[in-house]
Amino acid sequence: MDVANWKGMRDDAPFVNALLRQALLAIEEVMGKHGLNVILKDAGLERYVDNLPPNNLEAGAKAADYARLNEALEKAVGRAGRGMLKRIGRASFQWGVKEQAALLGLAGVALKLMPQKQRQKFILNNLAKALTDTNPDSLIVVEEKSDQFFYTDYSCAICHTRHADKPVCHLYVGSLEEALKWASGQDITVEETQCKARGDPCCQFTIGAAA
Repeated sequence: MDVANWKGMRDDAPFVNALLRQALLAIEEVMGKHGLNVILKDAGLERYVDNLPPNNLEAGAKAADYARLNEALEKAVGRAGRGMLKRIGRASFQWGVKEQAALLGLAGVALKLMPQKQRQKFILNNLAKALTDTNPDSLIVVEEKSDQFFYTDYSCAICHTRHADKPVCHLYVGSLEEALKWASGQDITVEETQCKARGDPCCQFTIGAAA
């Protein structure tokens, strides 16, 4: 599917259990169980208090639920929250590797045999495929230009239906940075240069050089 033929993200777009579970496990890992429960209550997601979603690919929630979770999380961590949100994003990717390696296409892959750029492209494409495979409303494009990668999500669930005056998808940045480190063994900078919450047509992440 290309951008011209994409019909957009529905307000009631589905969100699969496994991806929500990974996010909740990551929040608990970074903020503790009490912190997670406070976030869930603030987001109106009390049904998940002491009751994590199952590790399956059924659509047990909506993208709007995930957006509310992230909004509540940002309010809870306050002005110093960017680093913590990135930590949660990093932990979320690691939980994905532990619990859904097949969905991410990581089982049995000999990454060490690939050149560095190919490793980066591999993991970015696999992340995009995992998200689009689990949500029919998703549209994510990975491009390589001038020795950089651009990861563009037209259907970002983190800021779906939200409004902000600056990019807010710090958790997404953390997940991408951890994925790139997992694949390449290097710390690679990721910057969100466009954000749907700010009114941009997409959430675009520029993948920089190794730090």
